[in-house]
Amino acid sequence: MIKFVVLSLFNDMFTSFLNNSIIKRSIETGKLSVELIDIRDFSEFKNKKVDDTPYGGGNGMVISAQPVAKAIDYALTLIKTKEYEIIYMSPRGSLLNYEMCKSYSESCNNKTYILICGHYEGIDERVLEEYNIKEISIGDYVLTGGEIAAMVFIDSITRLVPGIITEGSLIDESHTNKLLEYPQYTKPSVFRGREVPEVLRSGHHKNITEYRNNKSLELTLKNRPDLLK
Repeated sequence: MIKFVVLSLFNDMFTSFLNNSIIKRSIETGKLSVELIDIRDFSEFKNKKVDDTPYGGGNGMVISAQPVAKAIDYALTLIKTKEYEIIYMSPRGSLLNYEMCKSYSESCNNKTYILICGHYEGIDERVLEEYNIKEISIGDYVLTGGEIAAMVFIDSITRLVPGIITEGSLIDESHTNKLLEYPQYTKPSVFRGREVPEVLRSGHHKNITEYRNNKSLELTLKNRPDLLK
């Protein structure tokens, strides 16, 4: 089983994510566990305030250390093993890629990942230092909050855990072999005058494999030439 504990200010954002498709099925079959913790529950203020102005000035607000630290401490009480990693979804973190997802999926047994979803201008740096938190980014852009990034992280790792998705479905995916996936087609054979390539209807497996490999290379050269380096 792969286990996640998510610390967030907006837990309701996860409702649909956890109740659909492969994620829902993985939870129901006991292969995935996701625990949601509301950071506001650990605020020391009656109005559940969790942010304040940044020292040194500047725009925006910063999530205070106190509620996040208390939320982490509580999350640690839920973990029945000493094997865990705390991750802050942050635009300044290491870039999430296929190799990283694969590594996490292979080391998930008896391990819990605590994910922190930031907001505003981020969280007090002292929390990151106190708990030796790893920062991970899902791309070179900034989101309004870490919830979407956390969902991406959970989904991209969960689907690689053995038994979640049939192994054959993962073989030719984008990034599994440093290339983007080739184009896919299904019935009907003609749609608005556009035909499915004849080679895919030929039944000649060698030619089909060659065609798909060439298309993968073409798409990678066009859209992600950096992968070929």
